[in-house]
Amino acid sequence: MSDAPLAVDRRRSIIALWLAILCAMVFVMVVLGGVTRLTHSGLSMVEWRPLTGWLPPMSESEWRDTFSKYQQFPEYRELNYAMNLDGFKSIFWHEFLHRLWGRLIGVAFALPFAVFALRGWLVDRHLTGRLVLAFVLGGLQGVLGWYMVKSGMTNEPDVSQYRLTAHLGAAFVIFGYLIWLALSLFRPGVRRVVEPGRRAFVRFAVVVTGLILVMALSGGFVAGLDAGFVYNTFPLMEGQLLPDGLFA
Repeated sequence: MSDAPLAVDRRRSIIALWLAILCAMVFVMVVLGGVTRLTHSGLSMVEWRPLTGWLPPMSESEWRDTFSKYQQFPEYRELNYAMNLDGFKSIFWHEFLHRLWGRLIGVAFALPFAVFALRGWLVDRHLTGRLVLAFVLGGLQGVLGWYMVKSGMTNEPDVSQYRLTAHLGAAFVIFGYLIWLALSLFRPGVRRVVEPGRRAFVRFAVVVTGLILVMALSGGFVAGLDAGFVYNTFPLMEGQLLPDGLFA
């Protein structure tokens, strides 16, 4: 009997470590998404095959077929009309890696989850429900990503800033949710009791975290609207903290 609590704690620690690894993978996913955005690669893959799209084009004919599909959409016709096949490959790989990494996150979640379930480690219904929710959020994030990409395949060769920001915000929600789950397993016995002297610090931390999230989401709008090109000086905007015409 004395070994039972130790075994339970060890299981929780392993699950927590698994969730921490998933957090790191989500962080890498956000970075890859930023690189994809900066290289204008997000619209290079005009098809969404979440279950069968694991492999890139494997032959020259497949590459040409993929390129010809891209040529049918506004980004090529209006912006990249001079692009050749080699140029297309350079942007394709960024978007492909971004999507592939998302699939790998799904596998990195599903396989260990199945192992934990088969070994009887997920006896806590609350934990199981929270893990299932994390998986559902990840799947919805993939759907949201394609919904964002589709917005750039209509009349304008750019994605909606609203969908882009929603996609980014969802990534932060998933990241924060996984961190919360991991920490709750690393220290399951810690009660959520805050000493009176630390309440002010907790409130301050919550406010700062909220401001960071708002700043990150505003960055999504800036990227989606290419607003960063309006002023090319930092930290002031053309020598002013509040530029002329801000409220015009």
